[in-house]
Amino acid sequence: MAAENGIANMTAEEVQVQRERYPRAFSDTLANRMISWISYLVLLSILLYAMNRFGFFSERFYGSFEKLAIMFDQMFPPTTGGQFPDYIDAILETLAMAFIGSLIGGVLALPFAFMAAKNFNAVRPLQFSVRRFADVLRAADYMIWGLIFVRAIGLGPIPGIMAIAIIDTGILIVLYSEAIENIDRKQIEGIKASGGGTLEVIRFGVFPQVMPILLTNALYMFESNVRAATILGIVGAGGIGFLLSDNLRAFEFSNATTIIMMIIVVVYVIDYLSRKLRERYIRGDDYLQGDEDKQGGGIFSIFSRRKS
Repeated sequence: MAAENGIANMTAEEVQVQRERYPRAFSDTLANRMISWISYLVLLSILLYAMNRFGFFSERFYGSFEKLAIMFDQMFPPTTGGQFPDYIDAILETLAMAFIGSLIGGVLALPFAFMAAKNFNAVRPLQFSVRRFADVLRAADYMIWGLIFVRAIGLGPIPGIMAIAIIDTGILIVLYSEAIENIDRKQIEGIKASGGGTLEVIRFGVFPQVMPILLTNALYMFESNVRAATILGIVGAGGIGFLLSDNLRAFEFSNATTIIMMIIVVVYVIDYLSRKLRERYIRGDDYLQGDEDKQGGGIFSIFSRRKS
């Protein structure tokens, strides 16, 4: 007992000294080391079995490297085949699909988010049902919803827009409701005490607190939906993805390279702009002050001097 109390009273420096003096006393036991090695061997065996099951060690896999090298050789230099205006039009169509789908999903998710929030919906069965409804909407991938709507409606951007809107609605219901559940109740209680109704509580007590979070989530979804709209084009939902799939099927790899490079540039621009907008909405005036400090005053300081 005294020995245990002595060990418990040792400082970290004393423990380190004893660890260096008697390393074997502080090392794992043989049983623990055996368990660790057996666990690693089991994981390695599962990995090797899975890779062998999927043909990673077959001639089919290794033989594809030569074909892949030929394909990459045919991809460069990139060409347009005289279809560059069509590529621009398809890129704009893809952006329109992502924007409209994101807008519809963001608007539809808002009322459902209040029904899914515990602090705004006292009817627990309804709140639970809305949560599960959101799970159903976002359970399937964009491709699955896209295939369903292409089958039902036909080729074109409308199936892609509907697929994006459904996925966005399911995801944003959860994100919006979690933001609403974490608001400060003091503002709501103050509005209710002054005679405000439900609409006034939402307008003046909830939205000012959650709007930056809602907007940043919506912007992030739009950024993600640009990539999703490209993939949806492959299943017939229009846009640049349809042209990419068409060129790959026709073995026009140099044209496909041009399309891929255009997609990368557009996604980078969207990512950059959405990140700047998210920073602006999250940090507010601090973001503008940071830009002013970086620019040594700049245009923001001119405006502030004019106001003063």
